[in-house]
Amino acid sequence: MALTRLRKYGVAYLFLAPSLIGLIVFVLYPIVDSLFLSFTRWDGLTPLKWIGLANYRDLLTDETFRISLVNNLYYTAVTVPLTIALSILLALLMNFRIRGIKVFRVLYFFPNITASIAVGIIWGAMFTQYGPINTILRFFGVANPPGWLASTTLALPAVMLVSIWKGVGYNAVILLAGLQGVPRHLYEAAELDGAGRFKQFVHVTLPGLSPVIFFTVVTGVIGSFQVFDTVMAMTQGGPGRATNVLVFHIYNTAFQNYHFGAASAMSYVLFVIIFVLTLVQLRIQKRWVTY
Repeated sequence: MALTRLRKYGVAYLFLAPSLIGLIVFVLYPIVDSLFLSFTRWDGLTPLKWIGLANYRDLLTDETFRISLVNNLYYTAVTVPLTIALSILLALLMNFRIRGIKVFRVLYFFPNITASIAVGIIWGAMFTQYGPINTILRFFGVANPPGWLASTTLALPAVMLVSIWKGVGYNAVILLAGLQGVPRHLYEAAELDGAGRFKQFVHVTLPGLSPVIFFTVVTGVIGSFQVFDTVMAMTQGGPGRATNVLVFHIYNTAFQNYHFGAASAMSYVLFVIIFVLTLVQLRIQKRWVTY
């Protein structure tokens, strides 16, 4: 019986084997290995030393980890709502049937397909003291424009601005698909009831878009806690620790300071944070998402 079953599904197993092997070697094994490393002290050269929960306890007194977490929460709280709000506005604009609208849709999506490192380098040059942004400010009469990436108060907002600019087009395309899926007869019924454009937007468009908005919120929050490329290219976590975020701190701990155990512990704390936030969103979405 088993031999017959093996012959029947043998070809399927054969085709699945490369993907399964890749999943085990490049995904499952690193997950299990990093979990084990989080309970050890290891610098990549000396033998592993089992230290139990010491890495997790050390995080409670790690000031850089605390600063990185606060920066990341601030980054998430600003970028996710602004990105979604601007994406909804852009989706509404792209929904107009005018000549050449498809070209504009492609142009708005371009930032998303551009490499994050390249985007960070270009915007980093634009934010320099004599870059285009400060040149424009001087043109409008600002005598001493700020040193954006050299300021502890402006560096993180500058990174946020770039992240929002890069993410709006992608979310707008997704929201545009959702917008075009809202039944037309709902607008006609609202219009017959005397609802104006704003009331139609509030009572028809937003409820119809709510499942797509929920998707963009969940993916946006997850992505915001994984931000790395833009920070690396623009500020390297500086000035000081003003733009240090969790993934960048994990990278520095592992590949600059060679504390692989501590970095693994941070990674699992980050996983728990993302997991809990996702569960919270799944719980509260029942109150506002309309299917």
